[in-house]
Order: sequence, then structure tokens, then C-alpha cells
Amino acid sequence: MRFYGEAPHHDLTYSDVFLVPSRSGVTSRLDVDLAPGDGTGATIPIVAANMNSVTGPRLAAALARRGGIGVLPQDMHPDELDAAIRWVKEQPTAFDSPLVLSPDDTAADALLRIPPAPGHGIVLEDAGGEYLGTVPAPRLAHVPPDARLGDLVHGDLTALEAAQIPDGRAAFELLEASGLDFAPVVSGGRVVGTLSKTSALRSTIYRPAVDDQGRLRLAAAIGINGDVVGKARALKEAGVDVLVLDTAHGDQDGMRRALSAVAGLDLGLPLAAGNIVTAAAVQDLVAEGADILKVGVGPGAMCTTRMMTAVGRPQFSAVLETAEAARELGKHVWADGGVRYPRDVALALAAGAASVMIGSWFAGTIEAPGTLHTDESGRLYKESWGMASTKAVKERFERLSAYERARKELFAEGISSSKIYLDPLRPSVEDLLDMITTGVRSSFTYAGARTVAEFHERALVGVQSAAGYEEGKPLPVSW
Repeated sequence: MRFYGEAPHHDLTYSDVFLVPSRSGVTSRLDVDLAPGDGTGATIPIVAANMNSVTGPRLAAALARRGGIGVLPQDMHPDELDAAIRWVKEQPTAFDSPLVLSPDDTAADALLRIPPAPGHGIVLEDAGGEYLGTVPAPRLAHVPPDARLGDLVHGDLTALEAAQIPDGRAAFELLEASGLDFAPVVSGGRVVGTLSKTSALRSTIYRPAVDDQGRLRLAAAIGINGDVVGKARALKEAGVDVLVLDTAHGDQDGMRRALSAVAGLDLGLPLAAGNIVTAAAVQDLVAEGADILKVGVGPGAMCTTRMMTAVGRPQFSAVLETAEAARELGKHVWADGGVRYPRDVALALAAGAASVMIGSWFAGTIEAPGTLHTDESGRLYKESWGMASTKAVKERFERLSAYERARKELFAEGISSSKIYLDPLRPSVEDLLDMITTGVRSSFTYAGARTVAEFHERALVGVQSAAGYEEGKPLPVSW
């Protein structure tokens, strides 16, 4: 990228900069290829952060189906983590993962998992896996909380035959002709997925991130302490596609030792490591075997590191410097944290990131872990927390003695509980992906770039005042 005018002598964050339009021959957003080219197999430059409140198996599968990569957090118990990886690998690529409940579950049970939003629904199966019917999610808004789901199914069983759906357009037209907004997909009498008209359309635009066996891709994080080698081997065996060595301060000897040990296993998987913010740290971690550097200290919405310690760096400048250093070594950068709008994702890519890691923004979605809550005004939310917070520390070290756990809690940082509200118009992670990738695709067309690599070269970035940033925001009401 180039600065429009003189390059500043101070560090910048995303709000400090903007993209200047350039001469472009790209006439359509659909002419843009967003594949990051970082060796992960992703087809869009979006990574879901390894936070307990963000990335679980359901979100990882939904994200991979649209081309991104979800990183399962290191705090998951080994058996749970193994099961999550294997579950994602079993999920359909052409259809959505069904949300399956029992006919004896109630509407209240269902509303803990899914809002009464169009394009969503529940598949009912008995204990033997036999398909019993479907309840469209909007129906849940009009029945008593204790209504039994099995009693909400009437008439013939509605379903699409997988053999009759050669592609997304055919699926859309089948749903349209049937007057359906949501339906299960069956094969051999078993439900193999679900489809809505919107998800059928998405399948014509996005390309799933799949491994060489056609299964959805995902990543998993491990810490730098304990049996790092054993954990890495177990994750490889379970089927993970990317390993992420993760600690708050990646520029330390402990990270170098762990990274070197895992790289020495020669597992054939891309290794991401972080978090860091300087070119020197890039050079050190690449020397130990890192393929991808995770960049960002303190910009996350749940993070209090900068206020507690004064440590960190404005994110745009951190990405700009580290991405240049990584590029010289043939490696890549993930920009981790600090994105609030699609513009921030575009700016991270302009600074040289291969992909952008998103945390709390995804926590308030249907697919994120945890149950839905309703506040006093009736708004839906999920709970989110920082990975160095007291809540996270309690979960991470629950097997320690009460004394040792209490000692660790004394040094916790970060927010332990935050309400992340679902956007009524975009309750799904896929809705957010639509918004983000639409904005980023447009950014590429303004720069005259058809690929991420071209955008790295062609992006023209200006520096603005706080007033300039405010000028760019739309007015929610008339003045």
C-alpha cells in the first residue's frame, strides 16, 4: 500500500485512516477473489477468534462453509475438542448444519438456541434419528413457552431430496416453487442438512474452505505450556487443518521453545503463532517455524491490556509493519482484533494482512457458543468475555487446587461478562459475513484490485482527523 501524501511519524489505528479511490478496471464486486493465499485453504480472509464465547463447532462449520476459518480455543477439554473437530468434519458443505431437537423439547428450549427469525428452523428427530418434522423459527414467536415442539408439526413432512439439488440455484428455485423459506434436505430418509433461500443464494457466491477429502476446514489453538507436542499430535490426528500457538505475549522465549518443538514434528500443517506487534518478533518466530503471525496486543473489545499495563500498539501500524516483515520472509499475517465495521477489515487487508481475525463481533450470533438471553427490554444477547479475564481463568484452571486457582485469579485481566446483542437484521454469523465481504469487495473495486495480493499493492491510504472519521458515519435520524 501507499500513503496518500506524507507517511505519518506516529502509530495509527483503523479510525485514523481511510482508503482513497483509485483508477479501476474492476467493474463488479463479483470479479473480486478474496482468497487470502496464506496456506490455510480459506477462500475469504476471515478467521473467527479462539475465544470460548466466539468459536465453537457450529460457528466453525458455518464459517468454513462460506470460506473462512474458525479457531477452536485451547480451553476446551481434550475430549470435547476432539469431538468438536470430528463433528465439523462430518458436516455438509452444500447444505447448512441442521439444528436437531427432540419432539418433547419445548418452544422455550428452542428459543435458547435460535431466535424466531426468518430463514431458520428446527429439525425434529426421535432417539433413533428418524425425521419427524420441521418447525420454522418464526413460529416460535407465536406459541406458549411450554408448547411441545412435536405438537407444532402438522400435515405432510416437508423436505427436499438431496439428489434433486444439483446446485444453489436449483435449491433456490425449488424453495421458491414450494413457497418455502426453510426446509430440511434428506437423503435415504435421513436429514443431511437444511436450506433456506438465502443460504441457497450464498452457495452460488461463496466457495467453502475444504480439505483434500472435501471436508470443512478448521483450526485449533494450543498454549505454550504443558505437553505442547502431545496436544499438537492429538489435534493433527483429530483432523485439524491449522495449528495456532497462542499466548498474550508472543514475543517471549516460551513461545519460541514451543513453536520450535511443534515445527520439529513436521505435521504438514500451517503454524500460526502470536500475538506480536513488531517486525523483530516476526523474524524471531518465523525462524522457529511460524508460517502465519497473529498480530495485535490490546485492540480487542474484551481486552483491558492497554489500560492495565500500557502495553500494546495501535493496530493499523502494527499490521503494516509486521505484514511487510512477513512478506519479505514469504510468510503471512493475521490481523487480530480492533475491527468494528467492514471498513476496518478492508483497512487491515490494505495494511498487508492475509486475513482478519474477528472475536466479539461474532459472539452475538446464533452460531456462537452459549444460549440466548433476553434483557429487560426484550432484546436478545449472548454473553462474551475476555480470554484473560477472571471468568476465563476460572474455566482454564478449574482442575487446580482452590488455592492455586485463587492465586491465578488475582492477576486476571479483561472483561468477565459483556452482553453482545444479536442484530435483529443480521442474527447469523453468515449475515455478518455477507455485510463484511460486501464492503470488502467494494473496497477492492475502488482500489482497482481483483485479489488480496493486488489490494496489498494498490491500496491508497490517507490519514484523517477524528472529525473526518465522524463525517463518514451515516446519520441514524434527520438533522
